[in-house]
Amino acid sequence: MDGRQGTARCGSAEGMSENEAVGGSGGLAPVTEGEWAGWSTWQSDAFEQRAGPFYERQEDNGGYVSAFRAEPRHMNGAGFMHGGCLMTFADSAIFAIARKELAGGHGVTLNMTSDFLDPARVGQLMEARGRVVRAGGKTIFAEGLITADGQPVLRFNGIIRKVRGDR
Repeated sequence: MDGRQGTARCGSAEGMSENEAVGGSGGLAPVTEGEWAGWSTWQSDAFEQRAGPFYERQEDNGGYVSAFRAEPRHMNGAGFMHGGCLMTFADSAIFAIARKELAGGHGVTLNMTSDFLDPARVGQLMEARGRVVRAGGKTIFAEGLITADGQPVLRFNGIIRKVRGDR
């Protein structure tokens, strides 16, 4: 793998390689071409771009869905999606789920639990949806479900702690 993401273009940065996009100051950037046109990705999050990349969009009901396409590099030695990949995706997804409660601010994951339900395979569309269970003060509790082509593969719960941007 050469480190390039050729299937999606963010904004007007034609032909942008992963190395050029990762670590940039662009934040959440709309994808304008390819499979992920109409979605957005955090092009300034180096880890998520390399792990996924992960995409998100708002649904008609006001909630958010996060997604990515399962690739061979996401699989473990048995040919199923690595558990660490699923948990990384869940950790990313809780911040989309809690976007309204974060109100443009920052947060860190305090706790994350997960239950593996079924394996995911190469080529499957991975999606995460969920809901905020409770939010108040600096703490947000969220839960969600990751599916592979619509079949549940991971159930997760997470707690987010709001933090100031300068910390």
